[in-house]
Amino acid sequence: MAAARSRADHHPGTQVAFLQGDFHQLPLPDDSCELAVAAFCLYHSPDPGQAIAEIARSLALGGLAVLVTKALDSYSDMDALIAAAGLDPRAERHESLYATAHGGNLADLAQSAMDVVAVEHEEHCFEFSGLDHAAEYLATNPKYDLTPGLYGNPGALAAALHEWHPDRPITTTSVITYVVARSAGGRP
Repeated sequence: MAAARSRADHHPGTQVAFLQGDFHQLPLPDDSCELAVAAFCLYHSPDPGQAIAEIARSLALGGLAVLVTKALDSYSDMDALIAAAGLDPRAERHESLYATAHGGNLADLAQSAMDVVAVEHEEHCFEFSGLDHAAEYLATNPKYDLTPGLYGNPGALAAALHEWHPDRPITTTSVITYVVARSAGGRP
């Protein structure tokens, strides 16, 4: 919140209000927003449909929602890297982090509460400069069953990866799905 306020301070004259809350129960009145953006967050919910219904409830008649998520198989290259190093031999078989809201179901989830206007799928390639850079991401990924001392510890994880893999840039891909939906106003 502090970082957002700081950025808003750079745009004097812009009216901005900051609220913090659970996206399953937004602290907003019905029909109170013109635009809502839920980017890379719905998959953290055990019930993303409820979060989308809350977004729809808070949107004014004709308001737009932009929902963004990733494909189920996003970053599978990273799963293979962890498995090949023996750090989590089951890494490629764990459930996707995007299981509840992914590119294959996001439009259907949105359609249950709003009118879907557009759906776009875009492949993104992300390049890690090497194993140390990849370890910064991997050490925070709750998907893996890492031994004690590796989860949350990028240095230790990088050292373990260096034992098994040559240090080189690592490219991984993800299909990003963008859904734009329009509210009919009020509760769906």
